[in-house]
Amino acid sequence: MNATERGIREQFPLWNKVGMGDIRPDPASVNIVVGCGTSVHIADAIAASLNAHGIFSRAVAGNEWTRRPQDYIPRHLRPNVLALSRSGESTETVAAAIVSRRNGLHVTAFTCAPGTSLEKNADATVLAETHPEEGIVMTASASLMLLMGLRYAGISVTPETTAGAEALLNAADPALASLIDGRSHFVFLGAGALYGVAREGSLKLQEMSLSQTEAHHPLEYRHGPVSLIDERSMVVFLYHPDTLEEESLLAGELMAKGARVLGIGGPGTVSLSVTGDADVRPLVVLPMLQLLGEYVARARGLDTLAPRHLTKVVTIA
Repeated sequence: MNATERGIREQFPLWNKVGMGDIRPDPASVNIVVGCGTSVHIADAIAASLNAHGIFSRAVAGNEWTRRPQDYIPRHLRPNVLALSRSGESTETVAAAIVSRRNGLHVTAFTCAPGTSLEKNADATVLAETHPEEGIVMTASASLMLLMGLRYAGISVTPETTAGAEALLNAADPALASLIDGRSHFVFLGAGALYGVAREGSLKLQEMSLSQTEAHHPLEYRHGPVSLIDERSMVVFLYHPDTLEEESLLAGELMAKGARVLGIGGPGTVSLSVTGDADVRPLVVLPMLQLLGEYVARARGLDTLAPRHLTKVVTIA
């Protein structure tokens, strides 16, 4: 077991240490959730969760918010900004915080490192301890920031949630090798807050294993992308309980076209149940997606501690 896998498997006790203090969103304000790379996918899931709980929100990539905020919300709105960065030093995210405060906006930071540039340019900070062996690829830290975001939205994340996530990872573990065998095309499908997690699963597998990956809203998949499905495809279906019936029909169609389907919360070539309310499902499924990336990389003889072309912190001079 390498350090990447240890970080994935050993992250669960860290979840139960996270405290939010008294940091909560202003329900009367628009919220912009900013991040880069993994963090912007986590931001997407957080924004959807905030919206579902009555707090109007939008996820925006760091440099987009710095350079063209008017393309994402009308100029007259004065949003609060939630900035996500594992290191607290990602150039685009720090710049987004600096510009936001310069414009008189309130900035809250979610990070996994103390005393950073992001914290110095935020009005409030939530800090979580991540796994000490986490390398370039974000694993435990991504889960921790998503956990913070769900709690920020008012969702109850409990030790039972943690136990459910660990149980899902352990249930998926023995099935992954046979699912990925001979597969070179990977698709992640998820609706609502699960869409951001599907995007993160796709990114994780892409950067860890140099695989061809894509992520979509489930029922959008018939509208063009399905043309790529064949016997080389594996689909990770993150079922939403609200749309289980129609998503199950799609899974059946994909399996008939040659895909193997890992059904999380619904039918598939391998089907796994998910415990907990729908609100926490994005968090519960995330470690399992991280483990999938590690296993595909290992099957290809790749070292996830040294992913090609990547650095732990993206800084731009």
